[in-house]
Amino acid sequence: MSNLDPTNAIGVLAYEATIAQLQAAMDSGAISAEALTMACLERIEALNRAGPCLNAVIEISPSALKTAISLDTERNAQGPRSPLHGIPILLKDNIDTLDDTATTAGSLALLGSRPATEATVASRLRAAGAVILGKANMSEWANFRSTASSSGWSARGGQARNPYVLSRSPCGSSSGSAIAVAASMCVVAIGTETDGSISCPSALCGVVGIKPTVGLTSRAGVIPISFTQDTVGPHARCVADAATVLGIIAGPDPRDPATAAAADHVRPDYRTCLQADALCGARIGVLRSERFAGFGRHVEQAFANALTAMIDAGAHIVDPVTLPNELLAFSEAELTVLIYEFKDTLNRYLASRVPDPQATAPPPRSLAELIAFNERYAEHELRFFGQELLLQAAAVGDLNDLAYQQALAASRDTVRQALDTVLYEKQLDALVAPATGLAWPIDLIAGDRYPGGSSSLAARAGYPMVTVPAGMAFGLPIAINFIGGAWSEPMLIRLAYAFEQATRWRHPPTYRLWLEGDNELPTVTA
Repeated sequence: MSNLDPTNAIGVLAYEATIAQLQAAMDSGAISAEALTMACLERIEALNRAGPCLNAVIEISPSALKTAISLDTERNAQGPRSPLHGIPILLKDNIDTLDDTATTAGSLALLGSRPATEATVASRLRAAGAVILGKANMSEWANFRSTASSSGWSARGGQARNPYVLSRSPCGSSSGSAIAVAASMCVVAIGTETDGSISCPSALCGVVGIKPTVGLTSRAGVIPISFTQDTVGPHARCVADAATVLGIIAGPDPRDPATAAAADHVRPDYRTCLQADALCGARIGVLRSERFAGFGRHVEQAFANALTAMIDAGAHIVDPVTLPNELLAFSEAELTVLIYEFKDTLNRYLASRVPDPQATAPPPRSLAELIAFNERYAEHELRFFGQELLLQAAAVGDLNDLAYQQALAASRDTVRQALDTVLYEKQLDALVAPATGLAWPIDLIAGDRYPGGSSSLAARAGYPMVTVPAGMAFGLPIAINFIGGAWSEPMLIRLAYAFEQATRWRHPPTYRLWLEGDNELPTVTA
């Protein structure tokens, strides 16, 4: 636990340090990738299953330290490959890797098989010289298994905990990725989002999250839910680090046809968008909706403070911007789209997995076999909540069904038109809204008490969103979402960076056991 000591030199460098600071330290010889990786591994050992027991990391790669040593040798001989050379990173456990770790979406069902190929984003990170530490815990099957789930729980990883107040939810599904970054168990991490799975954990765990336009980053080799909404993006402690990672993983990929359009929009380096004065003259629309009322007065006050900070920085605030309530929240039409696409994409993904010769039982090769697996091992998989969403998906037809086509038009197409129209007619650079409410108490029996969020507009449209810290209440983080049109990542990064630099409202986690009024720390092991 030496790296938890602020007097320790490596601890000072590793804890809360940015990518740019770490690269400068490695270039000067003050720290090595080996030492940095060791510091992260020691911190995982101290915080993950011991200490506050964050349960943010499912599995560590045994080759991570060897990789770091090799990268140090390479740096000394020929310099760094990229801004991520030697930087320790965690991947969400639904991102396929061909290494010494499994990829399971948090489920015991996939321990009996391996991916046939590696995810494109993982390969790009390796090529950039990143040190892949292992896999982060997540809401099992990306929170698309039950309507009564507890975010951050998986059969493999147990219940992940919010690093600010341990009895509170970290949200999901990219729970472990956001927790690990907040707690400096890694420098940056990769998450995935279908609707809120990058944004909500970022908000509740006090970190930055970028949910890219669908098609900017490849989903090839990522365990799927929806080909119209799934996207891959970074978690980081600052906007600059998130932008750095996005530049590495973004771009066309022949394995994912949705990325073909990215060729005309991708930036080779999103760090060029880091402009501290970007709020000056920007036109930002304030999303107002009764659906946000449940976030509570503390979030409302923090949001008001955030708008004041933007005005002080020179932004022109258009307030209010209203859209129909049915476009701002998870809807029946969106659920129908996800259920149909989940069945189609998951069946194809499971069929592509390679059985492990040492497995004691054959792995599921279809959604139907996955459901049967969960029933067979119900004491582990169905201990706290069921698999209603899997059963609903198994019962629907194929993508030619009229019900699917109508739902897609009502969910994605309608939202796109409304968002494009309001951005154009009001000449807005972006929309802003509170991300969600305060983190709720973990309840494995009753499930999440999710107060709602502002992620669905961007999720249903397939458009980008950046989540950035915007204050604290009761020691819990509060965040806002910047939302834009398709391929508007450069503008959103500019605005989020300028807001971050003007406010600097993020604070490191405190690992409190519970808040006053919480009865006791719940039992949250698997």
